[in-house]
This record gives sequence, C-alpha cells and structure tokens, in this order.
Amino acid sequence: MPNINPNIAIMEFRPGPGGQESAIWLGDLQNMYVRYANKVGWKVSQVDDNVIQISGYDAFNQLKWETGTHRVQRVPVTEKKGRIHTSTAAIVVLPQISSKDIEINPNDLEITAARAGGHGGQNVNKVSTAVRLIYKPIGLNIFVRQERSQQQNREIAMDILRSKLWQIEEEKRSNQVGSARSAIGQALRADKIRTYNYARNQVKDHRIDKSFNLDKILAGDLKDMLLELTVLD
Repeated sequence: MPNINPNIAIMEFRPGPGGQESAIWLGDLQNMYVRYANKVGWKVSQVDDNVIQISGYDAFNQLKWETGTHRVQRVPVTEKKGRIHTSTAAIVVLPQISSKDIEINPNDLEITAARAGGHGGQNVNKVSTAVRLIYKPIGLNIFVRQERSQQQNREIAMDILRSKLWQIEEEKRSNQVGSARSAIGQALRADKIRTYNYARNQVKDHRIDKSFNLDKILAGDLKDMLLELTVLD
C-alpha cells in the first residue's frame, strides 16, 4: 500500500458540458475550497489554472470525498430570459504519493521548460520557469507553473504524475474486486455526487442524502458537511 500523505491534497477541476456557465461554475467551486482552506489555516498553491494544492493538517483526509461531479442549478449571468440552467464541473482530489512507492522510468518522460505566463512579475513572464511533463506510455500531460524555480516545478510535476498513476491503479483495483468503498474509485464512478440549487438555497449530497445551506457552503463553511461525509470512510 503506497504511503499517502494525509496533509496534502491535489485538487483538479474539470469543466463539464455547459460552455461559459460551466467554466464560471468551475471557478466558483475552486473559490469555495480556497475559502474553506483559509478558514482552517491551510496553505493553497495554484499549480495551474484548474489545479490547486492544499497543504495542512488532515487536508487530504477531509477533502478526498469531494472527488466526483458537482451539479449546479441556477440562472446564469449570461441568461437573458431568466431560465434556470443545469451545469456541471468535475473534481478529482489526489493524494501526494511517496517517490519510493511508485517508480517511474526516466525514459518514459519528456520534460520541457516553458514560460509560466499570467501573474508573478517579470521573472515568471520572461524566464522559462514553468515545466511541461509528458508521461509517454499513456500520453499524460502535466503543466506546472506554481513556483519561480524550474526545479521546484519539476518536483511538483513528478508529485502529480505519481498521484495520477496511483489513481489509475486504484481504479483498476477497485474494478477488479468490485469494491464500493475505494476512496477514489467510488467517487470517480459517480454520475453526480452533489447538487447546488440556487432557487432553494440548498446543497444536497446524494451519497448521504443530506442537505445544507447553499450560502454557507459557497462561503467556505464546509466543516459540518465534510464531517457528515466521514461515514463514507
């Protein structure tokens, strides 16, 4: 069994069908977790546009069940006729896996430097500090621009690669044994794990069949909901 760091969670946000509204919803979800992290004193690092790393006591253990499809029902800001739309975004929460637990053949890697772009000052924009890593056996592409040091970004990219390879193996193992209690497997197979309904000011988690106040949840008040999800462990 790999050595999972319980204090680091890598969160990847993927837009679903819905165009611009889905992209907006993805950003809303990311902000929700950042607010919660700030409330409990965790550190948040922006790895890439749709990937964040959250570090702090028990971060992965608390957030692991957030993996899955998050559905929103609301009137988008782009909607002119006041109609309610349904959009989705998917979240994958990965742990940090020790380099001793997953061996990677250097010949399977293609690593190049790139300019980070975005915020960060002249160093980020003019110097090739970002790293693009391709894992050739399956064509997995990872881009990291978090740090000002190319070496640091390379190490983060390798961390993410190990986490993704662990995720793939966990899915295979879960499918083979038919386990419904795999922390990553069960959530990835779920069509939707939660619905955020603006008209009702309600968030419903379908796995535990319980509802919570939408305003509080979006403001980052996730403590009670995350506590209820411990029954899934």
